[in-house]
Amino acid sequence: MKRGVDYIGVGVGAIIVDERGRLFLARRGPSAKNERGLWEFPGGSVEFGERLADALRREIREEYGVEIEVGELLDVVDHILPDEGQHWVSPTFICRIASGEPVIREPEKCSAIGWFAPSQVPRELTVITRENLEHFVRSHGRS
Repeated sequence: MKRGVDYIGVGVGAIIVDERGRLFLARRGPSAKNERGLWEFPGGSVEFGERLADALRREIREEYGVEIEVGELLDVVDHILPDEGQHWVSPTFICRIASGEPVIREPEKCSAIGWFAPSQVPRELTVITRENLEHFVRSHGRS
């Protein structure tokens, strides 16, 4: 059985903000579980028995080679993708990089990365990233 397909999955996300207020985004690669080719706030699946913040730190370390500090919870979003037959519940946290510089460590899952001002993020965003960005701008007064 596959999480997110055969039963509701839990996926945790990170809005990583740098000292200039820019947001870290990743473009989903050809082997991503869904929404391939779109830009997203990074994250991943929560394993059984794993705390949300621990899952988020693990995923960001595995995928981008950096250590993050997990801050406040921004939102929890129903990430429903009817065309792909998937349903995820996704808490997203405001984070910052504690050490390292992001690099793509899983090129089949991620085809590009970058830092963007909130008002200049790419237009091709995943469903959940659009919603997270709206909540972030509204609650943190950044555009």
